[in-house]
Amino acid sequence: MTWKERILLFLLAAINFTNILDFMIMMPLGNFLMPHFSISPQYFSIIVAAYPITAFFSSIVAAFYVDRYDRKKVLLFAYIGFLVGTLCCGIAADAFFLMMARILTGLFGGLIGAQVLSIIADVFPYEKRGRAMSSIFMAFAAASVFGVPFSLYLAGLFSWHAPFIFIGVLGWIFVPMIIRFLPSIKHHVDPDYKPDSISTVFNQILGNRSQVIALLLSGLLMFGHFMLIPFINPYLEFNKGFTKNQTPMVYMVGGLCSLLASFIIGRVSDQYGKFNVFLGAVICSLFPILFITNMPDLPIYMVLSVFGFWFAASTSRSIPAQAMISTVVEPGQRGRFMSFNSSFQQLFTGMASLVSGLIVSKGADGKILHYNRVGYLSALVVASTIYLGYKLAKRQQLN
Repeated sequence: MTWKERILLFLLAAINFTNILDFMIMMPLGNFLMPHFSISPQYFSIIVAAYPITAFFSSIVAAFYVDRYDRKKVLLFAYIGFLVGTLCCGIAADAFFLMMARILTGLFGGLIGAQVLSIIADVFPYEKRGRAMSSIFMAFAAASVFGVPFSLYLAGLFSWHAPFIFIGVLGWIFVPMIIRFLPSIKHHVDPDYKPDSISTVFNQILGNRSQVIALLLSGLLMFGHFMLIPFINPYLEFNKGFTKNQTPMVYMVGGLCSLLASFIIGRVSDQYGKFNVFLGAVICSLFPILFITNMPDLPIYMVLSVFGFWFAASTSRSIPAQAMISTVVEPGQRGRFMSFNSSFQQLFTGMASLVSGLIVSKGADGKILHYNRVGYLSALVVASTIYLGYKLAKRQQLN
C-alpha cells in the first residue's frame, strides 16, 4: 500500500476506534451503572440499546442523501456530532439523562460506520479490500485491548463518567487530522442526481435478492454476537466471583487475539476465498459461545483463553463477511447501501441487547439467571449465517 493509503486507513481506524469504544464501554459499565442508579438488568439493557436503535433510524434517513455529498464532509459532520453526544454522556447526572445522551450519540454515530465502509470500498479494489477491511477491524481489537480496560480503570479510579470524557477528548484530537489528511471523495457524486422516493429505494433494495441477503447476513452476525456482550461482566463478577480488576482482562486478552486475527485473516481471505474463511470462522465461534454461557467454575487463565478464542473467531468471520457484502452494489449507490447495512447492524445490535435483557434476570443473591439460554439462541443465530453467506457468495460468484 502507498503511504497515502496507510494514512487514510489510520484515520478511518482512529474514527472507528472511538466510535466502537463509545458503544463497547457501555456494556462492561453495567457493574457500575446498575448499582449506582439502582436499575434492573432490563433497564440497563434499554440504556445499552438506546444508541444502536437510534443509530438505525439516523442511518435509514441518511441513506437517501449521503450519495449526494462528499464522503469526507459527511463523515466529519457525523463525527463531530458523535463527540458532542459522548461528552454529554460524561456529564449525565441520572439514568434518564444518560439515556437521552445515548440517543444523541446514536443519531450521529449511526452515520459513521457506513461512511467508513463506503470510503474503503471506493478507494480499494476488491483484490485489496480484505486487507483494508482488516485494518479497520483492528480498531475493534484496539478498543478491546486498550480502550475498554483503560476506560474501566478510569471508571474505578474516578467514576463511571470518566470513560466518556476520555473518549470525547481523544476524538477531538483526531478532528484536525481528519480535516488535514482525509482526501475529498466525491467521484461517486452525480451532478444530475435526483433523490429517489422512499418507496423507490426500498423497492430497489428489496427487489435485489443479493442486497437482501447481504443485509440479513450483516444484521444476524451482529445479533448473535451482541446477545452475549452486555452481561459478560455482571455474569463473571456476580456468578463466577471474579473482581472488577479481573473482568477487564477479558477484553484485553480478547482484543489481543482479535488484533492477531485481523493481521492474518484479511490476507488469508484474499488468498483462499472470503466464504471459505467465513465458514471456518463461524464454525469455530459456536463452541466458545456455548461454553461461555454454561461455564463451570474455572481459574481466570482458562476463562481468558476461551474468551480470547471467541473474540478471534468473531473477528475472523466479520472481515470476509463485510468484504463479500461490499460487492452487492455499484459505487454510485454504495453510500446509500452501506448506510442501510450500518443501520441493520445497529438495529440488530440494539435488538440483541433488548432480547438478552428480556431473557436474563437477577436473582435474590444478585446472580444473573438464564444466561445459558442467551447462549443457545446466540449459537443458533450465528449458525444460520452460514446459509446466508453461502447464498451470497454463490450469487455474486465470489471465492
